[in-house]
Amino acid sequence: MAKRRVLLVDDEVTVLLTMKAVLEISGFDVDTAASAREGKSKIKLREYQMIITDMRMESDAAGREVIQAARTAPYHPAVALLTAFPVDEDEWQDMGADKMLVKPMQTAVLLRQIEKLLETHAAKLQRLSSAAAGPASAAAAKKPATKAIGSKKIPAKKVVAKKAAKKKAAKKKSKR
Repeated sequence: MAKRRVLLVDDEVTVLLTMKAVLEISGFDVDTAASAREGKSKIKLREYQMIITDMRMESDAAGREVIQAARTAPYHPAVALLTAFPVDEDEWQDMGADKMLVKPMQTAVLLRQIEKLLETHAAKLQRLSSAAAGPASAAAAKKPATKAIGSKKIPAKKVVAKKAAKKKAAKKKSKR
């Protein structure tokens, strides 16, 4: 199994190094960033399964900025907000975080929460992926292999291809 890549963003070096060690021992590939600016840069440069960010770093809004960068990343990582100053669930969810982790935390509890978040996030991405392909793929699964057009039976693939070609031509025509 490939290592899961995590980005830790925190301005407290001791927190970064401790969490990095704990996660690496547990089989994660861990990158660190000591500021929101560095974290946002790494989010753009590499792909992560999870981003864990402190809320308050160089400014009170720094964690929110990292979460926003993670939410706009094309690879859709799970996002956890790490904080010693817990906020209401509505507030961290409004920021775009999937989970709030309160420090300090027991290692076993932290690992369980991270594993659970990764599982639920993967399931969520799978549901979204299925839903995006859903109506078309569900309809295709129910359709017969051939379609009756008049008195002829034409392979369904040809019918679909013709419809796609007509749509494409209509779009080109409407752009003119």
